[in-house]
Amino acid sequence: MPDSPDERNRILIIDDEQIVLIALSETLKREGYQVVALANPLDGLELIKQQPFGVILTDQQMPQLTGLEFLAHAKQHQPDATRILITAVLSLSVAIDAINKGEIYRFIVKPWLREELLVTIKNAVQRFELIRSNARLFDATRKMNAELSAQVTRIAEQNAQLDRLNQALQQNLQRSIQLSVKTLETFNPVLASQARRIFELCKAMSSRLDLTEDEKQILEISAWLHDIGLVGTSRTLIRKWQSAPDTLDEAERAIIESHPATGQALASFAHNLEAVGTVIRAHHERFDGKGYPDQLAQERIPWLARLLAVAVTYAHCPAEGDVAIEIIRNGSGTAFDPEAVRAFARCLPHAVVPRRQQEVLVSELKPGMVLASGIYTSNSVLIIPAGQALSEPHIAKLRNHTQVNDITQSLLVYC
Repeated sequence: MPDSPDERNRILIIDDEQIVLIALSETLKREGYQVVALANPLDGLELIKQQPFGVILTDQQMPQLTGLEFLAHAKQHQPDATRILITAVLSLSVAIDAINKGEIYRFIVKPWLREELLVTIKNAVQRFELIRSNARLFDATRKMNAELSAQVTRIAEQNAQLDRLNQALQQNLQRSIQLSVKTLETFNPVLASQARRIFELCKAMSSRLDLTEDEKQILEISAWLHDIGLVGTSRTLIRKWQSAPDTLDEAERAIIESHPATGQALASFAHNLEAVGTVIRAHHERFDGKGYPDQLAQERIPWLARLLAVAVTYAHCPAEGDVAIEIIRNGSGTAFDPEAVRAFARCLPHAVVPRRQQEVLVSELKPGMVLASGIYTSNSVLIIPAGQALSEPHIAKLRNHTQVNDITQSLLVYC
């Protein structure tokens, strides 16, 4: 169930200094937040047991409880709430230790700048929304995985002569990946087709580079799942990002730039995919440190993520072959690791890359377009098969059909 705007924007402030309490409260109220301001942290402890908050902001030096002690209690009762400490005397080492342990998200030093405070609160609300969104998506994935597990059990029983334990572990891993790919394909077939292209490119690299068996598997799985963090993002925004990334506004860019971290979180839900999550998180980092989400540079970017970044760019490039390789080479040393570029160019001739696909409306169909997937009626009756080159009669047939029954499936054609 989606978070209500009230819950997302509800902020709890605890500070025993009335002047600070009033200043914070009035500043945030003017920005549209719903603020509950308390001077006694013990009252706050009772309140967080009864009401949910998106952000909890507290002073450190208070007579009954310190801010860190209060936030430790808040973490137990409201683990999803973003916790922020405001203080004038806390040592940097203690604050960083609290952040690393997950007790707090950020700390603000008195006296604060209004702009920095508002940016911190905005990011805190976005973090709360992302955690809740991830939880809902995980719940949906878990339910789908439960349904798939029943099928896995029946298959395992038909192969009793094999080593059941090892086979079950491997099947669980593969089916978790298949489930994720199927989820991606259902949500956005174009993203799924791009994942197939990137998988074939990474498969060629994994078979020809000096990688361990584990590294080969991690690279190939990362290729399949690298965009899983975009599930739930609007198709309109994804198309805008892919076709005209410079036109994204700040909010849209924040959504897009959060998807590698979301992808890591989703991959980590599956058994033995922690390393895959690390590669997914870093595949939009740049060699010069200007990427996202962590602005990693050079050797700090995992080697497999550097390889995946080149494959992703090549698969998305509107050009093909030597032209696309030249575009990538122009980014060597800035966007890409030069060694990764050389490795990719050496392996590319051995890759069997599927044709690029795009999603179109019935009104956008033109003679000569080739269907990448079959078109069916709502009763699963095939109208036109995959691979068919469209003619005027084919297009007229589809348009006539849509006048009676809308075609709800995505129409995919080869570029």
